Amino acid sequence: MAAPEERDLTQEQTEKLLQFQDLTGIESMDQCRHTLEQHNWNIEAAVQDRLNEQEGVPSVFNPPPSRPLQVNTADHRIYSYVVSRPQPRASYFIAGIPPFFILKGLLGWGYYLIMLPFRFTYYTILDIFRFALRFIRPDPRNRVTDPVGDIVSFMHSFEEKYGRAHPVFYLGTYSQALNDAKRELRFLLVYLHGDDHQDSDEFCRNTLCAPEVISLINTRMLFWACSTNKPEGYRVSQALRENTYPFLAMIMLKDRRMTVVGRLEGLIQPDDLINQLTFIMDANQTYLVSERLERYRGSHLCFVSLQNLQEEKERKLECLPPEPSPDDPESVKIIFKLPNDSRVERRFHFSQSLTVIHDFLFSLKESPEKFQIEANFPRRVLPCLPSEEWPNPPTLQEAGLSHTEVLFVQDLTDE
Repeated sequence: MAAPEERDLTQEQTEKLLQFQDLTGIESMDQCRHTLEQHNWNIEAAVQDRLNEQEGVPSVFNPPPSRPLQVNTADHRIYSYVVSRPQPRASYFIAGIPPFFILKGLLGWGYYLIMLPFRFTYYTILDIFRFALRFIRPDPRNRVTDPVGDIVSFMHSFEEKYGRAHPVFYLGTYSQALNDAKRELRFLLVYLHGDDHQDSDEFCRNTLCAPEVISLINTRMLFWACSTNKPEGYRVSQALRENTYPFLAMIMLKDRRMTVVGRLEGLIQPDDLINQLTFIMDANQTYLVSERLERYRGSHLCFVSLQNLQEEKERKLECLPPEPSPDDPESVKIIFKLPNDSRVERRFHFSQSLTVIHDFLFSLKESPEKFQIEANFPRRVLPCLPSEEWPNPPTLQEAGLSHTEVLFVQDLTDE
C-alpha cells in the first residue's frame, strides 16, 4: 500500500517524488510534493530552485523586486493580423421579399436613429460612473501580489479544461520571460486568455492544442500565457492593449529593445496561425542574426572542424582530471541534461575551472558540436570558455555552484 503522501500520484510522479527527495535530502514527503507541484512536476526546475535557496538565492516563487523590462509596443513596422467574426447581413431589397418586411426594416432604422442620442447619453454617463467607481473601489486585479501563483493557477485550470497536450508554458512572471527571451535571443509568444470570451474555448481546444501548433511553438520560441482575470495577466493586458480575444503577441529583441513585432487577434485556425507565426519570425529573423553576430565576439561557443572533431573529443577526454570521490567534501555532483533528453552524471571539484565541465561534455559522443551550458533559476549561461569578459573562466565555486546541480546543454550547432 502506498504511503499517504503518494496517493493519487501517477507512476511517473511517484518516481520524480522519490528522485527529488534523494537529490535534495528533504525528509518530509509532503514538502517534496508541494515543491514539485509548485514547479508543475518539472524536477530539474524544482531541484535547481531548492539548491538556489540553500545558497541564499531567492526562490522563483518569491523573486526580489526588480525594475520590469520595458517593451516597445508602438513600433511603426508592427505586423497586425485580425480575424473578424462573420456578421449576419440582411438585404431587404431582394426580389421576392414582401413589402411588409421592407417596411419593417425601414422602421427599424428609423427607431435606431431616434434612439441614438439617448443611447449616446446613457453610455456616456455609464462610462463616467465606471471611471468614478475606480477611485471608490479599485479593481482588485491592479494589485499583483503573487505573479507566479497566477501563472501556475492558470496553467492548472487550462490543463483541467483542455488537457495536458499543449505548448510548454513558461513558468515565471512576464518580466522574467522577457529577460530570458532577451538574454537567449529568442522569440517570445504571449497569449492573453479571455475567460468570458465566446471564442476562447474553441481557440484553446482546436488551435492552441493542435499537435502542429504545439510543435512549432515548442521548437521556435518561448511561450508565456495567463488569464486577464488574474492580476498578472491583467497587468500585461494593460501594457499590450488587446482589442479582442483570443490575443497573441510576438515579442523579440529588435534594435536593442524588446519590441512587439506581431499581433494576432481573433479566432484563428491552426494552419493560419502557423503561417502567421512563421511569417512574423521570417520577417524579423535578421534582427536576431545581427544581434547574435554582435555577441559572437564575446560568446562562449566552441567550434571544431568536422574533420578533426573526433580527434579533439578524444584529446579532451584524455586531458580530463580524475573524478573526485563521493566522500570528498569539496566535490560537486552535476547532472547534465543533453539536447536529446538523455542525462549524464559526473562529479567535479569546487576548485576546478568551468572549462573542465565544458571539456567533459565536449568529449561525449552524444554531445552536439557547438553548445553552451545553462544553469536554471536563475537562468544563466555559464562562462566555460575564455572571453573578453572572462579571460580566465571562474571555478565551480566562484560560479556559485552548489554540491548538487542540474545543468542544461543547449545545442547551438544550427545557429
